[in-house]
Amino acid sequence: MKFVSDPATAVKIEKMKTRLRSQHPLLLSKGIDRTRFELDDGNSGDREFSFLVIGDSGSGRHIKNNPQRQIAEQMVQHQDNCRFILHTGDVIYLVGSSEYYPQNFIEPYREFIVGGEHPDRIAYNKMVFKLPILPVPGNHDYYDLPLLYGAIAQAAQPLRHLLRGYFNLDVGWHGSDQGKAYARAFLDYLNDIPDFQLEAHFDRHYTAQTDTGRCLRYQPGEFTRLPNRYYTFRYGGIDFFALDSNTFNEPPPLPDTKEGNKYRKLLEKRRDELERQEVELTARSQQLNPNNPHDAEQLDELETKLEQIGEMKLDIEKQLESDENTVTDIEQLNWFKQRLIHSWNNKEVRGRILYLHHPSYVTEATKWDQGQTLAIRRQLRWVLDQVAEVVGDQTQGRPLLDLVLSGHAHCLEYLQTGDTGHADSHINWLICGGSGYSLRRQREEGSDLRELFPETEEERLVARSKFFLGRKGRGSHKQRPYSFLRVDVLDGSPPKLRLQPLISERSHHQWHDREGEAFMI
Repeated sequence: MKFVSDPATAVKIEKMKTRLRSQHPLLLSKGIDRTRFELDDGNSGDREFSFLVIGDSGSGRHIKNNPQRQIAEQMVQHQDNCRFILHTGDVIYLVGSSEYYPQNFIEPYREFIVGGEHPDRIAYNKMVFKLPILPVPGNHDYYDLPLLYGAIAQAAQPLRHLLRGYFNLDVGWHGSDQGKAYARAFLDYLNDIPDFQLEAHFDRHYTAQTDTGRCLRYQPGEFTRLPNRYYTFRYGGIDFFALDSNTFNEPPPLPDTKEGNKYRKLLEKRRDELERQEVELTARSQQLNPNNPHDAEQLDELETKLEQIGEMKLDIEKQLESDENTVTDIEQLNWFKQRLIHSWNNKEVRGRILYLHHPSYVTEATKWDQGQTLAIRRQLRWVLDQVAEVVGDQTQGRPLLDLVLSGHAHCLEYLQTGDTGHADSHINWLICGGSGYSLRRQREEGSDLRELFPETEEERLVARSKFFLGRKGRGSHKQRPYSFLRVDVLDGSPPKLRLQPLISERSHHQWHDREGEAFMI
């Protein structure tokens, strides 16, 4: 039995549409755009502003010395001079459960939430943000937990001890209910509103007028719901696009050819090896005492490896199970294509930033060659190539996107693409996924990413990592620098962006906060 289950793409799409009542006739009759909002903070016209970026933060398993809380405390220092926080996904580990929002989100980020002085009184589906927190869903925000595991997780301590390698993780009775907890926490969940109150709701909260129709007015401290699982907003002349990458990350079906069958056998062999390692690591964890400092250090390593193995197995299963019936969220991708074209046709827009959970390019050891990573790369190329064909020389040599932010890989990394042969060339890619959960190492193969292009049988350098911050060293020399990012947007067209890494690292039983070296793009 799988430890966690990932709903099918078609289920994710349909469930979210139902929760948001996306087909309700009132939306059409009132000309409401449910994929856009206006951030009504009185400052959205400023040409210079700053925002924060966090990702893969949602862990509460550290009872003491919680890195997520340490990061949040450092973020508070920037609260007064930053306009909003972008979250690149995986808000709640391990399975996006509503049970863990109080411990894994509300408590750590209490200073940013209205009523945060009493976090225990805040319901996860009633949060109102003082400083906007604008997330995209991560894969863990969609995961579910088989009922048997939920029962074991709540059982007597001896059983929990036997499965400690798993249940030191954040596991309760249930999972996300196919993303329902995330939707109720952050989205304008219209399914909770009776039909007779819908019109009044729209007339109260969907009052912003834009060039794509009426849209939601996001009011910090008053009404802080997002209109959809993917959305766009404009601030300071910058168009921000937020995508739900969980619905277009399916690898293509393996071809029914000699090479395809050979690759399938390699995947099956790799899965069997991972399962063997999983059993071995779990057995080792059972021999360790978490109250012993030396054993606790080893347990942390084992739990990190077990979580990595689980993700790698899920990625392999996605590749093995993919077939001609596999669904891709073409509706969302076409929406992004049309909105990006619209952005380039608007002279008031001076820059464009995309954020989503899964990265296209990354050198983190467990993610760089995963099927999902390559699928995201392929799908974004498909969109960007079409946009480039339409906008033509309007770009004047600029890349279509000034910055792409993602998470999923548990590190902070900055990469640049070179000439990829596609419209994702010469783009800045920033992975911000080290804000609280277990950190990962960089791959041993180094910082250059090469890709084989089948049509020419040519291997080409497509991207190069300029900066990587993740787990490093062994034993007493181990380094675990948790991180988030501050982005300062400067005046000008195209805008200059100043990126400031901010780091919290624990060593010698103390936290050490520091600023990484800032850089301009």
